[in-house]
Amino acid sequence: VYPGNCWPFKGHQGQVVIRLPTRVYLTAITVQHITKEASPSGTIISAPKDIAVFPDLLSLCFAPKGVDADREEETLLGMFTYNVEKDPIQTFPLKNMLLPRAFSHVKLLVKSNWGNPWYTCIYRVKVHGKMENQKASTKGPD
Repeated sequence: VYPGNCWPFKGHQGQVVIRLPTRVYLTAITVQHITKEASPSGTIISAPKDIAVFPDLLSLCFAPKGVDADREEETLLGMFTYNVEKDPIQTFPLKNMLLPRAFSHVKLLVKSNWGNPWYTCIYRVKVHGKMENQKASTKGPD
């Protein structure tokens, strides 16, 4: 993670959809930004602040018959605040019991940043969970 080596988007709001390598039972999201010390300006006001996580409609394209994709797309799996005063790597648990099945896409909706009116930067996002074919197994890390 180096200053400027991020995914920037215009303004203080934006979203990103992450395609996972396989279907995953989601358990947590990790967000990383640079530190104030690493920033050339000495500030990290471009860091995301309020973030919401949803399963994405793309993952519901092959949902079982009778699944209401529009309703489920709006199911909030987590809402959290990235705190620029804490460690630059922060992990947030998701409410996976609301949708107890695996997804192939996850959407991060950045609702605000720490004060930069021109852009917001996302440096790293990690998605944690159990792969669909390993759900029954309790061995191994997430």
